[in-house]
Amino acid sequence: MRSTAVAAAIAGVILFTIVLPAEYGIDPTGIGRVLGLKEMGDIKVALAMEELDDAADHAAAKSAQAAQAGATAIPAVAPSTPTTKNDSASVVLAPNQGKEIKLVMNKDARVQFSWSTNRGVVNYDTHADAPTIKYHGYTKGTGARADSGQLVAAFDGHHGWFWRNRGTDTVTVTLKVSGDYQELKHVP
Repeated sequence: MRSTAVAAAIAGVILFTIVLPAEYGIDPTGIGRVLGLKEMGDIKVALAMEELDDAADHAAAKSAQAAQAGATAIPAVAPSTPTTKNDSASVVLAPNQGKEIKLVMNKDARVQFSWSTNRGVVNYDTHADAPTIKYHGYTKGTGARADSGQLVAAFDGHHGWFWRNRGTDTVTVTLKVSGDYQELKHVP
């Protein structure tokens, strides 16, 4: 009985001082904040909420596209020879607003990209989709002012960026792309 009671007490201490702060951002004792575990938990919770919001936004966008019966949907990708295009596009994000820009690309096509905000930070999700692929993630980030690199299309489809402004001020994100793609689209 005593061993069980001691084990239960130790488990309770670990739960309230380590697990709750590190996993859920809940710190009833304050020890998690001192050890830096609460910040880790807060980040995990924020990323989980962001993922839920992104999934809801993507589902709403897909429903809207399906309802419009292809009138404004992104066209299917057709095989093409490599071309080099250059574009620049901006999106204005009010607080808690998200917007997306996609490139129509063939498999293995490459694009150099850079994006930056005029102020503040945004959360972002670089991803792709196609008629038979609902979601393919490349990278995600939170609290970013800019990102750059090379995007290599994993398949024929629509590849791009989704940004969400979690701040209190309006933010403009400017994207610059150069490479092999057929079209740049603002996704509603």
